[in-house]
This record gives sequence, structure tokens and C-alpha cells, in this order.
Amino acid sequence: MRSVARIFALLLCCVLCGSAQQNTPHAAYVYPAGGQQGTSFDVTIGGQFLNGSHAALISGEGVHVSFLELLKPVSNDEAMKLRDRLKELMAKWRAANPQSPAARQAAAAQKQTAAADPNAPPAPSFSPTAWTDKDEKEVREIRVKLGQFQLRRTNASLAEMVHLKVSISPNAEIGVHELRIETPNGVTNPLNFYVGQLPEWTKPTAGTVSSEDVNEQGNLRIRIDNPPPTPVVEVTQPVLINGQIAAGGVDSYRFKAHKGEHVVVATSAREIIPYIADAVPGWFQASLTLFDSKGKEVQYADHYSFHPDPALMYEVPEDGEYTVVIHDSIYRGREDFVYRIALGDLPFVTGMFPLGGKAGGKTTVEFTGWNLSQTKLTERSKEKEKGIEMLAPGEAEFNARPFALDTLPETMAKSENHSHNSAQKISLPVIVNGRVAKKNEWEYFQFKGKAGEEIEAEVYARRLDSPLDSILTLMDASGKTIAENDDFVDESAGLLTDQADSRINCKLLADGTYYLKLGDTLRNGGPEYSYRLRVSHPEPDFELRITPSSINAKANSIVPITVFAIRRGGFDGDILLKLKDAPHGFQLSGGLIPGNQSQVRMTISVPTTEGNHTSNHLYLDGFATIGGKDVHRRSVPADDRMQAFFYHHLVTTKDMLVTVNGQQRQLMSWTAHIDHTLTLLTGRTMTLKFDLPPAMAGHVKFVLSEPPDGITLEKSTPYPDGSMLLYLKVDGAKVKPGLRGNLLLTATLERPSPQGKGKNFTQTDLLPAFPFEVLSSAPHPVAGKETAALQKQNQ
Repeated sequence: MRSVARIFALLLCCVLCGSAQQNTPHAAYVYPAGGQQGTSFDVTIGGQFLNGSHAALISGEGVHVSFLELLKPVSNDEAMKLRDRLKELMAKWRAANPQSPAARQAAAAQKQTAAADPNAPPAPSFSPTAWTDKDEKEVREIRVKLGQFQLRRTNASLAEMVHLKVSISPNAEIGVHELRIETPNGVTNPLNFYVGQLPEWTKPTAGTVSSEDVNEQGNLRIRIDNPPPTPVVEVTQPVLINGQIAAGGVDSYRFKAHKGEHVVVATSAREIIPYIADAVPGWFQASLTLFDSKGKEVQYADHYSFHPDPALMYEVPEDGEYTVVIHDSIYRGREDFVYRIALGDLPFVTGMFPLGGKAGGKTTVEFTGWNLSQTKLTERSKEKEKGIEMLAPGEAEFNARPFALDTLPETMAKSENHSHNSAQKISLPVIVNGRVAKKNEWEYFQFKGKAGEEIEAEVYARRLDSPLDSILTLMDASGKTIAENDDFVDESAGLLTDQADSRINCKLLADGTYYLKLGDTLRNGGPEYSYRLRVSHPEPDFELRITPSSINAKANSIVPITVFAIRRGGFDGDILLKLKDAPHGFQLSGGLIPGNQSQVRMTISVPTTEGNHTSNHLYLDGFATIGGKDVHRRSVPADDRMQAFFYHHLVTTKDMLVTVNGQQRQLMSWTAHIDHTLTLLTGRTMTLKFDLPPAMAGHVKFVLSEPPDGITLEKSTPYPDGSMLLYLKVDGAKVKPGLRGNLLLTATLERPSPQGKGKNFTQTDLLPAFPFEVLSSAPHPVAGKETAALQKQNQ
């Protein structure tokens, strides 16, 4: 490979402007998590590192958000000072109200103290007319703060609260919006916020305290660990109920219903906050119970189909009052256990068929469910490309279904294809739309194949909201099983923890007739057990996910991102990444996902800004060559969410937002001598040279940031000309030749502070990512233009 010297310009600020943000703003929940068109109301966002919050951002049209206030938890020292001040104020109040029971009781206690201890200090003296409205206000504020202190969140990630005013226009976009908080250190991760048409009722915010809840000593009047039972709330259906569940909490709602009504009670909880890092099973697992007017349980649910969020559907047998009760399945709870309940004689989709259609055509779609005024619609996709869209019949706004568009020929499964002898004939490539309509039912298909032909058969069901837990079997003409699959993991389905679709990839051994057998693993079936079966040669392709979806950076800094390649159909080629329509000055480094990698860390260089704060939407496009054709795919922003302390999922978002903070600063620069692609040899140590300004010589420390296992930075030493040499080692036992990717380096500058006083000035910055390739040991090429003496030194 011809070595081409490339110079990276690394811009280092004279003050701390590290690209790796400490204390990244985090939003844990929003409450209420939505509202009705044409209304205005207050919402609370709980989170961490929200200091200095001043605004909020929300996606979509028709929703306006304004900032009200930030509430930070009181520290222990602050609480002690508040108690002392409250004691002083209450003494002042008693002087102004000497005939009050509290004042007489305090005076009697003081006499007893004086009699027992003549040296005890006297009570403070105040003028009877000293009490003012300002004092009264201060007492109320202190009591609230002390009450909040005693109710403060044990989880630091929920401790801070931001209050917002949300105004939703009558024609605002219905569905999910993304809400972020702006702080001086950037924006938070996005939270789901829903806009709908139903009238809404909201339970008071959990954890709030009034001044009446706190006595004059600053203590709560109720036991925190034994709160009084929550009264039953009367609501009028139809309604959308907003609530939060406290630990051990049970919320009850009573409503009137008439005989013959088909009442739907549909919960959104896990849908609102898909994953909670420190909760098992990883989300708020709600349970619903419906009682009649006599207190008899008539229905219960802790899930709906395969969805964790429960839903009830009940035909009312007689007029009366009914009560729905919600709690966590194991009685956990805290502020981020947020729910929304749609209650009433409402439309609710339980099934859809088919689950997709051909892009560029039109498909008649049938819906089943409760209270549907429309059960059919024609989906016209003339201008639409391959992908997923959401469909709902008219007014069923809160449980729209995914509908898949593809470019392959489509057909319908025949009604009599339930045995080997009656297998439906298909010609490849094809997508078959069908149902496993009954329990213990199997679907059979046959096709002609040739020796050496590679076949891929894939079921789309669970990913398209079907309860089918498929199992797929490929057999030869004699009925002998060649391949079988129950489940495979699709990393693009970040919200599914129970991935139940099947896929087979197999090379045929002989010419002849082959059979596919499809059914439900648990032998279930019914009208809603729909599927799409794709049978074709492998279709090499890829999707891209980029994390995080919110990036906070300083001007002139460099920030890391991770790009995931979800490869399909055996595609193993390189993917080139480029910024699309980026604002001037943004640059991507290391923008290549090698064919042997599924994820790569890259860096984005952030330019100077005109002001103190700018927000930019960034888009990345991926380019590859597949089958001799150029393929282009847009990356989808996502967040890497942890579930139950351990599991990780890529949860997609609508936008990738880069927030740049900080003024332009006086800069100094250095250069790194790096080959076009840095060549690393197994079992050998390579050198990398950096030219540093004289003032920085001997004050910079380099560290590899999350390198591949087996690649280490052994040491860094000054060179006689004032530059720095880095020694990179490749462990041949851990790293195989052919590995490619990016290396990221951090540089820490430490030197005496200009202000003196014995303190050191420290700053850490990330360098632009640079690509590497590992080769087997060979004559040692030194990175850059090094001398023969250096080559000898490294041997």
C-alpha cells in the first residue's frame, strides 16, 4: 500500500473545552406525558445535571413549550440552615401571636427549661408587631423545601425537576413528539410526549409537598413509608388518564357505563419509557383490574398479546359504576413510573391484514377490533419506498399498526395449504401474506430449487405487531428437514425484547422440489396471527443507526459517535459514511465501516460558533456497492438504552441534534503524522509522531479511547526535536490480521496554572478518529517520515 502522509490539525483551547462532556444533562421522565389538542397545562421533567436549564425543544408541529422554573434538591447543609431559619421565624410568629396554642406551649416549655437550667439562654425577643407578609411567605417556602428534602429522590437520576408550560394548538400533529431540555451544557436525551384528541385528566404530580404538610419544626406531618390510601377518582369516559405510581401505590378510577357499551381500557407505560436502566424487568410493568359496582373483579390483565402494556376490552352487561385499578405488578414505583390510560367506548385495533404491500402500488387493508367505524382502507404507496409506515383505521389514533412496503412480487396464502400434500406452489422471489388462523395449524409452501442455489426465507410477524411466534422449517421432497429456525435477533427492532420472527439461510444441495412449513411455536392461532413470508435469494443490504441522538459539544472540539451497521442478506462490504447537508465547519473523521465490522466509533469536529449556543440537525448517509450497484442509505439516530442493569438496545429517535456551546477561543494547534490508513502489525510495536508547540512539550499525555481488545498504547516519549512518539502494540494472540476500524486518542495537557497558587491547569481533548488496518508481521514500516535510527529503536 502506498503510504500517503496525512496531517490532522488538532485544535486545543487555552482553557478547558474538552469534547467529552462531564455531567451530561439527562431527562428521566416527563409528566404528564402528553395532552389534548387545543389545551395548555404544566408539565414536570425529572432528571439529573439540569442546572441552568432555560428552555425546551419539542419536535413536530403545533406544540409550544416555555420554561417556568428549575427545582434542585436541598442538600443536608442547606436543610440544617433552613431548619434554623424556620425556628427563628416561628419564634417571631409566636411573639406576634402570644395567645395562640403554639405560643403558650412554647412559653411553658421555656419556663420549664429555665427552671431546670438557670444558665440556659433566654428565648429570642421579638416585637409583637414584627410579623409581616414577607415572613409568612418565607415560612411557606421553607416548609415546602424541607418537605421536598424529606421526600427527595433516592435515585440521583430523578432528583432535579424542571417545570414547563405546554400549549398544544387545536390542529397540532397527533402522535409522538420528542421533548428535550436545554441547559448551558447542552440538551438532554429525548422523551416521548403524546398529542391526542381525547379529553385528559391528570393526577397531581407525585412527590409534591405543600406548606400544610410540614409542621413548624420542619417535619412532614405524615409518615413517608406509610402514605394514606389514594381515594377513588371519579372520571367521565371517554378520557385519557395521566398518572404516576409511587412505591406500593395503587390508583383507582370510577366511571359510569351503560349496558351494551364496549369499554376499552388501554394502558401506555412501557411505551412511554421503553427501558429503565435500574429496574427489573427493565420498565414499569403495569397491571389492570376492572371491578363492577358490587366490587366483583370482572377482568384482569398485566399485558396485551405480546405487549407489556395491558389492555382490557369489556362488554358492559348492565348500567352501573365500574372501577379500574392500576398498579405495578410487583408494587414497585417512583416518579418515572408514568402511565396514560385511554378509557371509554373507544376504537381499538386488535388485528390487521395484510401486514404489508408492494411499494408503488395499492393494497386493501382489513382491520379487526373494537368500536371500529371503519374496517377497511386502501393504502396507496405510489410515491413511497421500501420501509415501514404506521396505519390506523380513521379515529384509532393510539394503537396504529406497522405496515411494511417492499419491492418484491406479492401473493396471498391460500386457505387450503395446511399439509405437505396441499402445499401452495410459489415462484421465487415472492412475499406471501397469510394467517395462522387456528390453533395447531401449519402453512405449507413448495418451490423448485437447484443445486448450489442459496435460499433465504424470513418471517415478518412480531416485528409487524402480530402475536405470531413463528417457527420455520425447510424440507426436501421426502420431508427430511434441511434447516429450521425459531427465533433470530434483528438489531433494528430495538423495542422488542422477545424477538420471535424466524429466518433461514441455506444453500440447496440438489435440484428438486423443496417445502417450507410455517406455524406458531406454541401452536397458537387466530385471525390476528398474520405474517409476511419472504422467500428469495439473499438480498444483501444494510441499515444504519447512529448514537447518541443528542450530542453536546464545545466550539472547536471533537466529539465521538458510534455508527452501527445492521447487515442483511450476507452483505459484508465496506460502508462509507458522509455528513449530509451539514452546517459549515462540521467534519466527520474515520467515516468508514469496514466489511468485517458491525459498529465503528467515529468523530465529528465541531466548528466555531457566532454566539454562545447553537443547535444543529445532523444527518449521515451511508454508501456501499452491492451487486455492482451503488446503494445509499440514510442513518437513523438512536440511543443505546440499558435495560435492567445489563441489556442494551438501540432505540431509534426522530432527530440527531448537536448542540454547540461556548465562545470562540484563542487556539494553538499541533499536527500528527499519520499514514492514510495506519498499518499495525501483529506482535509488533509501531510508532506515531506528533509535532507539539514548544510550550506544550513534556506536558501532554496520550491515552487510547476504548481501543479494540489487543491494541494498546505502551508508552509515549519525547523526541529530541521536541515532538512526541507514541508506541502502539498489537497482541497477535488477540488480534487477527485483517481487522480494520478506527482508533481514537485523547490528549491531556497539564501544566502550572497561570494564576499560580500551586495549582495545575488540566484539559483533555479528543483527537479526530484515524483508520487502522492490522496486517501480519512484515518488515517494520514506521508511520510518517521517521529516520532509520527510529526503525532500529523499534525493533
